[in-house]
Amino acid sequence: MSAPWPCGPRRVLVVGVDGVRLDLLPELHTPHLDGVAGAGFLARVEVDEATPTMSGPCWATITTGVGVAKHGVFGNHLGGNRLDVFPDFTTRLAAVHRRRTFAAGGWEPLFLARSGGPLFAAPGRLSYIAPLADTPEAWEECDERVTAEAEYVLGRSDDDPQASFVYLGAADETAHFLGCGEEYRRSVEAADRRLGRLLAAVRGRASYPDEEWTVIVVTDHGHVPAGGHGGRSELERTAWIAACGPGIVPGGPVRPPHHTDVAAHVYAALEIVPDPHWTLDGRPFTAAPEPAPVPASGPVPVPAG
Repeated sequence: MSAPWPCGPRRVLVVGVDGVRLDLLPELHTPHLDGVAGAGFLARVEVDEATPTMSGPCWATITTGVGVAKHGVFGNHLGGNRLDVFPDFTTRLAAVHRRRTFAAGGWEPLFLARSGGPLFAAPGRLSYIAPLADTPEAWEECDERVTAEAEYVLGRSDDDPQASFVYLGAADETAHFLGCGEEYRRSVEAADRRLGRLLAAVRGRASYPDEEWTVIVVTDHGHVPAGGHGGRSELERTAWIAACGPGIVPGGPVRPPHHTDVAAHVYAALEIVPDPHWTLDGRPFTAAPEPAPVPASGPVPVPAG
C-alpha cells in the first residue's frame, strides 16, 4: 500500500492566461488581477532571445522552470522535447513528492498526446475540455467550462490539490482572429472574471482558514496590434507575472522576474528544496536572506474581488 499524500497548509494556484498584452492592462477592468497585484506584485517579463514568442515554448518554460535549451520545446508542436527529464511542476510534484496536483485547460498540446505533447504529462488530476470549434466564441465557452471544472476541484477540501494550473486561452484566440481591439479587450476582462471565480472557490473552502495560499497569474507572450506573435518585437516579447502569498511582500519583487521563476516559486511556496539534479534555471520571486516572520494576523489571505 502506498504512503498517504502529504498534507500541510501550503497550497499554490497558477492561472495561465494566454496572450495578454501588458500595455493594455491599465485601460481594462481587471479587479481580480489588480487584487493579486495589490497583495503582492505585477511585473513585466521579457521573453528571452533564445525563446520563440510562441505558446508552446513559453508555457514549457513557465511550468518546468528551465529554458528552451533544456526542455527542448521550440514551437507549438512540442515534438523533440525533453519533458521526461524536465517535467512540469504538476507532474514532478505528484511523482517525486507525492503531492496532489491538478491541471485544466483546452489547448491540446498542453494536455493531450498530440502535436508532440502533452506538456502536463501526469498530474494527479487532469481535466481537458476541448473547444467545440476554433473560434473566439467557442474558446470563450471552453474557458467557461474549464473555470467551472476548476471551481469544483479547488473548492473541495477532500480532493485538495496542493498545486494547480488552470489555462485560459480565449483572449489569445480572439487576438489571432480579430486583432487587439474591443473584442480582445472584452475577452481579457472575461478572463479576469474567471480568475475571480477561481479565487472565490479557494476562499470558500471549509479548510481555507487553516491554509496558506500562493496565487500566481502569468501570461506567455504579447501580440502585435493586428493580432499574432512569434516575432521579436517588444509587444510580442513582453509578458508579465502577478503573484501574492506567503513571503511575497506587497510592492514588488526584489528583482525582475523571468518565466522560469514560476515553477521555482511553486516549489518554494510548498517548502520544497529543489534537487540540484533538476538544474532549474529560475529562482523564487522573493529570495529573502532569512525567513520572514509570520504576521500576527495569520496567513496571507487570497485577495477578494
